[in-house]
Amino acid sequence: MTTFLIWLIAFGVIAYFVNEKWNSGASQGLDKMLPSVMKSHGSNRYLWVGTLAVLGATTLVRPVEVLLVAILLVLVGLVIMKLAEWASSMSH
Repeated sequence: MTTFLIWLIAFGVIAYFVNEKWNSGASQGLDKMLPSVMKSHGSNRYLWVGTLAVLGATTLVRPVEVLLVAILLVLVGLVIMKLAEWASSMSH
């Protein structure tokens, strides 16, 4: 229960500050990091505020789990890329 309360407090604080700084920098910083298909261009404000707040709060409460998930996603991505390269070389 304590972990959940800490997570809720972190979520609220991060959401508040991202929402306050959305026009002065958060939107532009987000657009620099995302591929063109996912760029917000200032729209979808509350979707991105919520997403960043969930990621930030989870990283604060359970940093090791977030790191392990990130490593797992990178490994899965590398395997998929290698399989795609192998399949493309077999088709030629």
